[in-house]
Amino acid sequence: MCIPTPHNAAKKGDIAKKVLMPGDPLRAKFIADNYLENPVCFNTVRNMLGYTGTYKGEKISVMGGGMGVPSVGIYTYELYHEYEVEEIIRIGSAGALQDDVNVMDVVIALGACTDSNYASQFCLPGTFAPTASYELVEKAVQAARKLGTPVRVGNVMSSDAFYNDNPNAAAAWRKMGVLCTEMECAALFMNAARAGKKAVGILTISDHIFKDEAISAEERQTSFRKMMEIALSVACER
Repeated sequence: MCIPTPHNAAKKGDIAKKVLMPGDPLRAKFIADNYLENPVCFNTVRNMLGYTGTYKGEKISVMGGGMGVPSVGIYTYELYHEYEVEEIIRIGSAGALQDDVNVMDVVIALGACTDSNYASQFCLPGTFAPTASYELVEKAVQAARKLGTPVRVGNVMSSDAFYNDNPNAAAAWRKMGVLCTEMECAALFMNAARAGKKAVGILTISDHIFKDEAISAEERQTSFRKMMEIALSVACER
């Protein structure tokens, strides 16, 4: 494949080696507008906005990745393989599974369980366990401490179905101690592993699967500043 790709209009050198990736492209725009210095938009294809600027002197990009394993699989594959990106930090929302994980809490994904069949393409003789880069997890924990933001670190669930026909699915993952459910980390971690690159997921709890607690769609775009600032701190650390 050559660049630009069918999904990304960026040219060689337009994208930084470190990329923050929210699912929502409007959250990417929010980060560019509110945190990056001199942001330049490098992609509008399919409205999947991407920007490159600087943060505390470090060149950083932020780009939407869409919803679900197939979408984030496409964008992260291209970033790692075609644009020579070294680190991708997923930032997004998640639904809490445990009683002691609450709305607006920040979760750092150490590993990602999944019901996706994404790993089948690698033809492995067993079951692959998608995990984040420990280096980035450690940096995220340290950044959170410096910012005074409590975080939970552990397993998350990357689901292929937002509306699951199995009413017992969430309870099953809950009993295994999984902290929350989202839809992208597993594919990101697998693509990073295959490319020999780094990845981590930093998530904000937007709702609780077992409690009547949730925030609005607008708040999901603009109120996750603690998560964003942890991710930016990780990206700007050399």
